Amino acid sequence: MATINEVQDEIIEEFSMFDDWMDRYSLLIELGNSLEKLDDKYKVENNLIEGCQSRVWLQADYVDGKIVFKAESDAVIVKGIIALLIKVLSNRTPDEIINTDLYFVERIGLRDHLSPTRSNGLISMIKEIRFYAMAYKAKYQ
Repeated sequence: MATINEVQDEIIEEFSMFDDWMDRYSLLIELGNSLEKLDDKYKVENNLIEGCQSRVWLQADYVDGKIVFKAESDAVIVKGIIALLIKVLSNRTPDEIINTDLYFVERIGLRDHLSPTRSNGLISMIKEIRFYAMAYKAKYQ
């Protein structure tokens, strides 16, 4: 399995193929559409990420020392953003998630090309993922 940084570098490379942000948004939407559908039993109030303008559900399961994330959103761009975060951070140990520098967000220019509310949503998604990592670390390590 590729390291977190190798996955981030792949994402940076994939996005750098497009100069136009409309093409990058299309790639984001494509990534969101490739997300596995979240089972309805996980679409509960408890799994909604606060601070997101759109509805984003995040399910985290601890499997063999790693956290597996699944998510869904009712907004296509946001679904793409959470798909990127899952691609980088799912199936990692709590320590890997807590200690990683998510440099791909800046490098692909994501934060600069999001509305302020979506940018806040991105920060909320990252915080929620790290919160799960800290909780599972406290519980199992």
